[in-house]
Amino acid sequence: MPDFLKPMSGMKVTFSGMFAPTITESYPEQKAPTAPRYHGRHQLNRHPDGLEKCIGCELCAWACPADAIYVEGADNTEDARYSPGERYGRVYQINYLRCIGCGLCIEACPTRALTMTNDYELADDNRADLIYEKDRLLAPLPSDVTPPPHAMAPGSTEENYYRGEVTKDGQLVNRAPVEDKP
Repeated sequence: MPDFLKPMSGMKVTFSGMFAPTITESYPEQKAPTAPRYHGRHQLNRHPDGLEKCIGCELCAWACPADAIYVEGADNTEDARYSPGERYGRVYQINYLRCIGCGLCIEACPTRALTMTNDYELADDNRADLIYEKDRLLAPLPSDVTPPPHAMAPGSTEENYYRGEVTKDGQLVNRAPVEDKP
């Protein structure tokens, strides 16, 4: 090919792009669904009776490579019980200016208290609003459930909560033991 035609090959690419059909997304009006396993905003989960699953162990904060999580645990009392067990997360913060969405905090959580939702709209014009406190991270409380602090289900232990044997109305349901097959 002669040297004077080489710039024309570059122009061919430009012109083919100019006349190709455009692909436009109407993002704010029409939101595309995310993949089921998409890592978005974090959520602190609750037990069916409304008690928090977070036990304030701080393992999520230790596992975070970006140092985006701050947890301060406190002891439960009989008058003020926020989670089954000895402790609960009194202060829980996630700094989304630092979070890289890796999910290591989810893997480190021993009670499955912390999960990630499909919510991906985390932009804001104020830096302070991107530090999520516990009130914005907690899962919504169902309307027919008593908000914590309240007592554990009568006759239950921490183990019953972690096995899922406590119902929404605060009753203990013993599941049949699984028999070992020889």
